[in-house]
Amino acid sequence: MNNLLLVFLGGGIGSITRFGIATFVQSNFKTIFPVATLCSNIISCLVLALTITLLNQKLMINPNIKTFVLIGFCGGFSTFSTFSYETVELIRSGNILIATANIVLSVSLCVTLIYFLAKQV
Repeated sequence: MNNLLLVFLGGGIGSITRFGIATFVQSNFKTIFPVATLCSNIISCLVLALTITLLNQKLMINPNIKTFVLIGFCGGFSTFSTFSYETVELIRSGNILIATANIVLSVSLCVTLIYFLAKQV
C-alpha cells in the first residue's frame, strides 16, 4: 500500500481518536489543566513505544504497519502544537505554576514511557 495513504489513514484515525478523548475529558472534567492533551500525548507515546518494541521483537514484520502506526496514527494522535498553545495560554492567564506542571508532567511522562518501554528497532 502507498506510504502516503497509510500516513493519511493513520493520521485521520489518530486525529479522530484525539478529538474523542478531548470531547470526553472536557465534558467530564472541569479544570484549567489541559488533561485531554496530556492524556492524548501519553497514550500516543505508549502506543509508539509498544509498537517499536513489537517491531524489535519481529512480531510485526510488515513495514506498512510501522508507517501506519508510528507516523500516521501517533502523528495524528499526539499534539505538540496544542500542548504548546495551552501552556502559553496558561502562562498568559497568570497560571505559571499550572503551566510549569504541564510542561514537567508532559515531557517527563512521555519521555519516560518511550525510554523504558521502547526497545530499539
